[in-house]
Amino acid sequence: MKPRTSELIRKKIIKSILEGEYQIDEPLLPERELANLFHVGRPTVREALQSLESDGWITARKGMPAIVNNYWMQGNLMTIVNILQCYEDIPDIFIEYMLELRISLTPTYIMEAVRHAPVKVIALFADLENLQDHAEAYAVFDWELQLKLASLSPNPIYLFILNSFSDIYVPMAKKYFDVLDHRKASRHYYDELLAAVLKGDLLATEQLTKDMMKKSLQLWKKKCDEEESGK
Repeated sequence: MKPRTSELIRKKIIKSILEGEYQIDEPLLPERELANLFHVGRPTVREALQSLESDGWITARKGMPAIVNNYWMQGNLMTIVNILQCYEDIPDIFIEYMLELRISLTPTYIMEAVRHAPVKVIALFADLENLQDHAEAYAVFDWELQLKLASLSPNPIYLFILNSFSDIYVPMAKKYFDVLDHRKASRHYYDELLAAVLKGDLLATEQLTKDMMKKSLQLWKKKCDEEESGK
């Protein structure tokens, strides 16, 4: 489906902010000038600006141009998604940020899922033996697994958080799983996690997940360091 014109304008303004064309705490162009710049009507520009404000990028001012926010301080989950959507190739540092987030987030919702719906959790691994050994297959499997595990937690906030990354999780995961050792480590984790769930060992599922999330971050940092030293 073709993006709305206001959505395209919103992305162009975000990219201009990221590239420093608009500085933090400085005003955007007035609404009329933005309309002329993008060759659209002012209602379309206004719609784009309202979306930018709701995502924490700008603060609107009545009768005056909007001010660019410090998006790292005033943004929300959608801010990071907006940033990543501006890149054709997701920067490695953002994958590191995601892996760090998973250390705090993932063990809790997995343990809650196992506690409240162990049989349904076991069913999520039904196709594990058919998992093909390539990056895309692992990325899709992991994304669907995390979504379904979060949905089995009684706390809906975990799923809300994951859903925020629906457009970018798989592309990031594909870059991570492009390395054979990363796929091997995850496959070993999936097998161990399933075994712990089958035993009904809640503490083991939590600890296995904590250890794997930390290991994933270490593996990614090692890869990035090796690439950097090889330049």
